[in-house]
Amino acid sequence: MSEHQGSSSAAVAKPKAVLFDLDGTFADTAPDLAYALNTLLQQQGLQKLDYDSIRPYVSKGAPGLIRLGFGLTSSDENYDTLRQQLLDIYAENLCQHTQLFDGISSVIEYCESNALPWGIITNKPEFLTTPLVEQLGLSDRAATVISGDTFAERKPHPMPLLEASKAINIDPYDCWYIGDDKRDIDAAKAANMTSIAALWGYFLDSDDPQNWRADHYFKTAKDLAKALTA
Repeated sequence: MSEHQGSSSAAVAKPKAVLFDLDGTFADTAPDLAYALNTLLQQQGLQKLDYDSIRPYVSKGAPGLIRLGFGLTSSDENYDTLRQQLLDIYAENLCQHTQLFDGISSVIEYCESNALPWGIITNKPEFLTTPLVEQLGLSDRAATVISGDTFAERKPHPMPLLEASKAINIDPYDCWYIGDDKRDIDAAKAANMTSIAALWGYFLDSDDPQNWRADHYFKTAKDLAKALTA
């Protein structure tokens, strides 16, 4: 990621709802996903990868992890089998080390104290998203949780974000959407939501979030919380 990324907190209009991407934005899921990939690599007779080399790929989902570990894409013969094996291993170790990023709890508490609905919109499949949110103890607190297979389209298509705004009965214009991948920002812009780039997330060295043209950038989730509560 470019060294020139900054955080922006000036003149941030307060939202009426706050919506998050999940992996790399809301929760640090990288340790458990790295474990799943390394377990699969060992099962296939390959060497484990260093955690630091896996972490940047986590926001790319299973396709990114399979590409990293095996050099395969969705058009390759063994891709579907390996992808499913990866997800099965991950499902069995879903929340061993995953936790909220520092500052996210403060955002949630602010929302709940001020009657602002908050929710999660992720490309993660529902069979992983629902139990993860449950294991984080947040199922009863989130106003909406939308997974990658909830609707016919997923991010960067705006449909999941627009459906979330309908579910919480808040106009998209009054919602913040926060994410650490270009598809998150593209989806937010297409849905007419305020787009916020989470610079604390998972980035490749080649990523340059300034090119995403998000409405606001924050280095840490604590910075996000400060902007919201100021």
